[in-house]
Amino acid sequence: MRAVVMKEFGPPDVLELAELPDPVAGPDQVAIDVAYASVTFVETQVRAGNGPFGSPVLPRVPGNGVGGVIVATGPGVDVSLMGKCVVATTGGTGGYAERAVARLSDVVPIPEGIGMRDAVALLADGRTALMLFKQAAIKAGERVLIEAAAGGVGSLLVQLALQAGAFVVGGSSSGQKAEVIRSLGAHSVDYSRPDWIELTREILARQGGTSSLDLVFDGVGGTIGTQASTLLRPGGRLSLYGVASGSETDTTKSHPIQVIGLSSAPSASETIALVKEALDLAAIGKIQPLIGQIYTLANAAQAHAAIEARATVGKTLLTTNRPSVSP
Repeated sequence: MRAVVMKEFGPPDVLELAELPDPVAGPDQVAIDVAYASVTFVETQVRAGNGPFGSPVLPRVPGNGVGGVIVATGPGVDVSLMGKCVVATTGGTGGYAERAVARLSDVVPIPEGIGMRDAVALLADGRTALMLFKQAAIKAGERVLIEAAAGGVGSLLVQLALQAGAFVVGGSSSGQKAEVIRSLGAHSVDYSRPDWIELTREILARQGGTSSLDLVFDGVGGTIGTQASTLLRPGGRLSLYGVASGSETDTTKSHPIQVIGLSSAPSASETIALVKEALDLAAIGKIQPLIGQIYTLANAAQAHAAIEARATVGKTLLTTNRPSVSP
């Protein structure tokens, strides 16, 4: 099979395409012919050698999320699963490949009404957005700012918050992304501008009432997250879930606020339940993942470079272009 191999930490070009033996499903595992693999910002950090969970053993095949067709089952696994279209996490490695192995407990069937591309796009971002949305407990009429609102998670949070009846402002760093945010039904603010806080207050004031926020979803951190926190009303909620800027939000610059960061990771069963819920919502048209760009396995380095340059919109995927795998 073809797979992306990483033999050292460094810039995107350490990702190289290679021929490897097909992985074999072990006990309670399945082998999946991969159609699409998810690419995440965290994976770019791991590749660069500054991942949040330490450095993995090399060489390795990156990738933790795939979608495709089950083509083999290991001991203890029902053979009737053969041919099923599924998404699955792979334990942190092995996803950037034409075939991957996953534990049966990490496999989720793709329901009718959603294509494989959308299902893979929701595997990580859908569960994350739903978890954050549930934690935030948004009420109708609340004022919400969502950072990186044109990203994979951010665009889903925009949809969920609007459906909950919130007034939503989406933050981004370019005109193209602003157009995406407005197309989702939210107001947009460009936080690359030095006056973006004042512009946000003006947007809120035009809506009537106070020019402060009830909730901020902060996946950026650093200066942007710190500035965003000053927009919160006293007692407002700050949902911390990422530090894409490389530094944390300073919450001492704002009023006394409620921080609802991720105190603990969801259990394995909770994670699978969130994935299933995201897929089911997409299948009935309640949410729609925003897929901005798809690269081939051979261009995995380009995908990483684009994410690091903040040049992507929505979700980034890799495709194997295997004709035997359902689209």
